[in-house]
Amino acid sequence: MKNFAITADLVFGAQELERTEMGLQPHRLPAKARRQNEDAGFSMAERQPSGIRLKFRTAASVIELDVLPTKRVYTGMPARPDGVFDLRIDGELTQQRSALGGRVMRIGMAPPSMVLEPGEVQVLRFENLPTRDKLVEIWLPHDEMVELVALRADADLVPVAPGKIWLHHGSSISQGSNATSPTGIWPAVAATLGGVDLVNMGFGGNALLDPFTARAMRDTKADLISVKMGINLVNADLMRMRAFGPALYGFLDTIREGHPDTPLLVVSPIYCPIHETTPGPCQFDFAALAEGRLRFRAEGNAEEVARGKLTIVSIRQKMEEIIAQRSLSDPNIRYLDGRELYGADDNALQPLPDELHPDAAVHALMGRRFAEKAFAGVFSRKGG
Repeated sequence: MKNFAITADLVFGAQELERTEMGLQPHRLPAKARRQNEDAGFSMAERQPSGIRLKFRTAASVIELDVLPTKRVYTGMPARPDGVFDLRIDGELTQQRSALGGRVMRIGMAPPSMVLEPGEVQVLRFENLPTRDKLVEIWLPHDEMVELVALRADADLVPVAPGKIWLHHGSSISQGSNATSPTGIWPAVAATLGGVDLVNMGFGGNALLDPFTARAMRDTKADLISVKMGINLVNADLMRMRAFGPALYGFLDTIREGHPDTPLLVVSPIYCPIHETTPGPCQFDFAALAEGRLRFRAEGNAEEVARGKLTIVSIRQKMEEIIAQRSLSDPNIRYLDGRELYGADDNALQPLPDELHPDAAVHALMGRRFAEKAFAGVFSRKGG
C-alpha cells in the first residue's frame, strides 16, 4: 500500500481544507465567512461535508481512508444513524462504509450545552475493486463532521480536472436531511444526472440570506448557480416581508458581482403543509419526542401574516415577483416554483415523515425533477 497526501486537487466540493492536529477539516465556507458567523449550528452545518468527495483515477483494488468523525448526540432525541461514505466507480455506487467510532458531541437543548468527547481515528477499507483504470469518488457523509487523516491505495491515484461546476445554496433539505447516504441527497442525484460537478452550500437551518454566504458564492468559481430559499426564513421566524424583499435583492446582487452572466436559478420552497399558510417559529413536537419520534410543528399565528409575518405562500409570491422584475435586465436569471420538485399531490402520496424534510425516496424524486427542469431546461437556455 502506498501513502498519498490528501491535497486540494483530490478533494472536490470544499471551500477550504483546514490543517488540524489530526489531519484536514473540510469546510464548505471559506475562513472569512466563518469568522463573520456567530451561530454554533451554522458552524456545525458547514463542517458537515455534504457534497464533498475525493475524486481521482486509479487502477487500485484496495483503498483505505483514515478519518476522525464527530458524532452528534442530542439529549432527549432519537439516536442519529452513523454517517455513510459512498464509493462510486465511473459514476456507479459500488460500496458504502460507516466510521463507527470517533468523537462524540453531546448537545443539550434546554439549557443549551455542548460537550465534545475525544475519540479515535477510524479506518475505512474499500477492497475488491476492479483493477482496470477507473474514476473513483469517495463521497463524505452529508450529515456528520469528519476530519481526513490519511489515504492509502495499492496503485497510483491520479487527480482529475473538474467538469462544469454547479454551485447550489439551500437549507437542510439541500444539505440532505433524511437522505440515507451522501450520493442520495437530491443535489447529488441532480448533479449526477446533469453531468456536473456539485459544490453544495446547502446548510441545515441556515439558508437565511446571510451576506457572508452571498459573498462566498460570489467568490466561488461556477458555471451554473442555483439558490433555493424560503423555508428557513419561515421556520426561524427571522424577518418580516419588509426585510425579505430587499434582503433577497441584495443577496442576488452580491452573487452577480462575481457572476454577472452565469445562469442563475432561484427556487422557492417545496410544498410543506405545516408552513404553507402558518408562519413560524417551527418547534419540535415534544409529544412525538416523548414517543421516540422526531416531528416538527408550526407555532405561528396565521393572523399575523397581514402584519408581515412570512409563510411559504407569501414567500413564493414575493420571490416570483422579484425574479420577474430582475429578469427584465438580467436575461440569465430564472425562477422555479419549488412545488414543481415536490408539490401537494406528491405530499399526499409521500408525506414528509417529520413534517419538514423529505425521505430518501423524495430526495431521489426531487433530484430527477431538478435535473430535468434545470439541466435539460433552464441552464441550457442561457440568455434566451
